[in-house]
Amino acid sequence: MSAQRRGEETRERILEAAQECFARHGYDASGVAEICRRAGVTKGGFYYHFPSKQALFLELLERWLAVLDVQLQAARDEAVTVPEALVRMVGTAGQVFEAASGQLTMFLEFWNRAARDPAIWQATIAPYRRYRAFFARMIEAGIAEGTLRPVDPEMVAHLFVSVAVGLVLQGLLDPHGADWGKVAQESISMLLENL
Repeated sequence: MSAQRRGEETRERILEAAQECFARHGYDASGVAEICRRAGVTKGGFYYHFPSKQALFLELLERWLAVLDVQLQAARDEAVTVPEALVRMVGTAGQVFEAASGQLTMFLEFWNRAARDPAIWQATIAPYRRYRAFFARMIEAGIAEGTLRPVDPEMVAHLFVSVAVGLVLQGLLDPHGADWGKVAQESISMLLENL
């Protein structure tokens, strides 16, 4: 096995161990020593891959969002019209809920840390802003192509992100309370009827 491959495996073990620790004990109570113990690495190995516990924490957030970004862009690229793209995006909701399954404590931990740590706040709020801009551009494109009526794209983008975050949070808090994929589909259908 090459040194590069061993390094990638070590990095993955650290990420998995950290996610477990943060989800179970919270950020503050999860020390680098415990993460290293669970990952089977030395502190030197940890710091070779991550400059700090905070950097590791932020990487976990970015990894989850990267999957979501790919799904959203693929749905947009495969659609002919903006409404079709939005419906396709909602079609990936099941995958989003599945990826988020069991991650409630991690999401709460991200939001909790963001309230106290400016760097984590910046990293946590940046995706929301990016998604609002993404949806605003989509709404503008829908208006330009004539498939959506003239509306304030920024306001609609805020609405879409708010609905998405609310559905993810409800799905995390009460995973069996509804078929959240179906709720997402019906929600977007209602929104599109008004657009």
